[in-house]
Amino acid sequence: MLIQSHAVDLATPTGTMRTYVHRPAGEGRYPAILFYSEIFQQTGPIERAAKIMAGHGYVVLVPEVFHELNPIGTVLGYDDAGRDKGNADKAAKPVMAYDDDNAAMLAWLDTQPFFSGKVGAMGFCLGGHLAFRAALHPRVAATACFYATDLHTHVIPDAPGQHSMDRLAEIGGELLMIWGKQDPHIPAAGRAEVYARLSAAGLCFTWHEFNGQHAFMRDEGERYDPELAMLGYQLALGLFRRVLG
Repeated sequence: MLIQSHAVDLATPTGTMRTYVHRPAGEGRYPAILFYSEIFQQTGPIERAAKIMAGHGYVVLVPEVFHELNPIGTVLGYDDAGRDKGNADKAAKPVMAYDDDNAAMLAWLDTQPFFSGKVGAMGFCLGGHLAFRAALHPRVAATACFYATDLHTHVIPDAPGQHSMDRLAEIGGELLMIWGKQDPHIPAAGRAEVYARLSAAGLCFTWHEFNGQHAFMRDEGERYDPELAMLGYQLALGLFRRVLG
């Protein structure tokens, strides 16, 4: 499916949020995917991943996750300086602020003639956590989380009762949880804790652990695993086709 891309600037309580929109070029109404980046914002690999999803018939929104903390259009490098800045931003932005970001994207979608009304979420690394966070919204019916960081920690600031894992009762949609067994950021004990809590909450979820490193979906760098990436896209697309259409 041919696609088109553009950017919109959305108002949030903490400032303007540049959001990149990738969607089918043809006429029609399509489900939307709120697509969350790593700490580096919309890099080349994130843009390409979003366009892959858009090419299968989805309106894909990629927000600048740290819009309050950087000039509009900021993209951090996959280097030590970029990692340090991204991790500092992650530690500075309260997790509750992402709820307002999600609300802004949903409000904008509701004004668009190409939106069908159905919503999913997807993300990598930090974005996996933010996709999980989006699943708390009652309108988000399907969520694909790839190696979601900090679900088992409190690195991202929160208030009492506001950690994403403390609000599992609010998740009404289906989850797809994908992990790399060789990922040092989410070790086996952390994955086991998340699995146990999702199970105890009675959530509808599918769980996959692959022999891959952190960021195995990123098509730059030595951790990229093309075979696992292809499988990951197929799993996510299968979920979205079945739940969103």
